[in-house]
Amino acid sequence: MGALRTIFMGTPDFAAVALQALLDAGHDVIAVYSQPPRPKGRGMDTRKSPVHLLTEKRGIAVRTPVTLRNPDEIASFQALNADVAVVAAYGLILPKAVLAAPRYGCLNIHASLLPRWRGAAPIQRAIMAGDTETGVTIMQMEEGLDTGPMLLKEAMPIAANMNAGALHDALADLGARLICAALDRLPGGGLKAEPQPADGVTYAAKITKEECRIDWRRSASELDRHIRGLSPAPGAFTEIGGERLTILAADPVAGSDAAGTTIDDRLTIACGEGALRPTLVKRAGKRAMSVEEMLRGFAVPKGTALS
Repeated sequence: MGALRTIFMGTPDFAAVALQALLDAGHDVIAVYSQPPRPKGRGMDTRKSPVHLLTEKRGIAVRTPVTLRNPDEIASFQALNADVAVVAAYGLILPKAVLAAPRYGCLNIHASLLPRWRGAAPIQRAIMAGDTETGVTIMQMEEGLDTGPMLLKEAMPIAANMNAGALHDALADLGARLICAALDRLPGGGLKAEPQPADGVTYAAKITKEECRIDWRRSASELDRHIRGLSPAPGAFTEIGGERLTILAADPVAGSDAAGTTIDDRLTIACGEGALRPTLVKRAGKRAMSVEEMLRGFAVPKGTALS
């Protein structure tokens, strides 16, 4: 059998890495689906997704429906006569008729070791929870939320100082490698579908704006994970004198005082247990910079209360 007629469905950088790998490996990508262009950034300019941009660059048809529940969209998808669909952080729910349309169904690249961290934010939640290991699962999709049987799975360690950005990049590369292997083995029956175990199920809820605010009553070790899990975006933040300060990296250190109070002139902040010394920060409307650089133009004296 020749190359599989493959539909790719994805939106952000994580998905673009997989699409690039499939194209480089010579897989027959006949159509790409991505989220529609949307306003982003300070100027709210309409921007195409990373997958959309890559698709256009490679001269492949790109489709950007707002929903896949429309009968015409379903019929259009079915008419592609695909062997398989690869889904990676697409952002739309696939109805049953879409899931069943390709010959081999729809395969999802999920950035966790299922059944742990089903849902929207597995990379961030793994770090925030203090997991020492994560990975990628290639899953046969069904109607439930990340409940389908597993086809391939590979683990990787989470380094003690790793943030969500670094883990994202590592998992994107791993996911790209695994999906290429999965498509190579799919036609010959070389993949065994394994049901997810009932034990160990956790859910990675979408990150909300409210939880990005740092609660200094928590321990320094918890807040270290919280900051790394939200770095570089959306970023964990606090306020100094009414100005938002995003903390992108920090080191847990010894120290104590009222939670949320600076205990020296180096922006070391007392937590519910221990203290945190930020190392990389970003003031509102400014670029990220070291704490030393920020303090040269924005002094924060000992005893300053943060909120």
